[in-house]
Amino acid sequence: MSEMLLYINGEIVSEENAVVSVMDHGFLYGVGLFETVRIYDGKLFLWKEHVARLMAGLSALHITHDWTADFLAEAVLHTVQANGLQDAYVRLNVTGGAEGVGLIAGPYTKPSLFIFVKPVAPIPAHPSAKRLQTVSIPRQTPEGQRRYKSHNFLNNVLAKQEAGPDLQVEGLLLTREGYVAEGVVSNVFWVRDHILYTPSTAAGILEGVTRGFVLTLARQLGIPWQEGLYPLDQLYGADEVFVTNSIQEIVPVSQIDGNMLPTAYGAVTKRLREAYRDAVAL
Repeated sequence: MSEMLLYINGEIVSEENAVVSVMDHGFLYGVGLFETVRIYDGKLFLWKEHVARLMAGLSALHITHDWTADFLAEAVLHTVQANGLQDAYVRLNVTGGAEGVGLIAGPYTKPSLFIFVKPVAPIPAHPSAKRLQTVSIPRQTPEGQRRYKSHNFLNNVLAKQEAGPDLQVEGLLLTREGYVAEGVVSNVFWVRDHILYTPSTAAGILEGVTRGFVLTLARQLGIPWQEGLYPLDQLYGADEVFVTNSIQEIVPVSQIDGNMLPTAYGAVTKRLREAYRDAVAL
């Protein structure tokens, strides 16, 4: 792929000409939200869920706008097509807009909309397992009443720096109390005695769209599941573990903190992954 073309407030511009105001509160104070969306064969996947989470976040941050889900979908697809892609990684960003230095008490009425796209590798038929590595920095509690996919990403940045550059290693964040929270860019699941477990939002996690879809698939497949607050020992004693995000889907885990798991691609992980792939193909 040559230089990326971006969507900025209604226009397609080249990467080198893409700019944001230094007075934008997305830059100055992290007032912004983003969604990472997967495009398969020119189609948005789980778009309804992504846009619902974005709209809820915009409302919580008092960012006013007149965008509809259809308008945003058209803008995303327009950007994907401008870059000549059929399968793509899409990042849709909304910032508070240029409000100058100093916090404001009222709503943000001049938001900016940015859309980035890039090619993405096909999902492999035989997945390569990741390794989870616990990091020392704790998962910080949500900045507001719940965690939104916001520009306040320093917690994840510091965790990634500690975990290192190896793409097969995913940093694992715990809460200050020692409960399992989430990966640097993923939600975490594990299976024990045929039951699927995942941390609840009480652990301060991002309520991932892919996480929610996996739980829906589990329900459809008759796989019992629970969410709650779990110590790290629960994860160490798992029969199988996997992580999820919108780009990589479901990725098995082979070891945690150097401890090998009984299997790197267990039966429950396989069933869910196959069901996910079937949903993409529809």
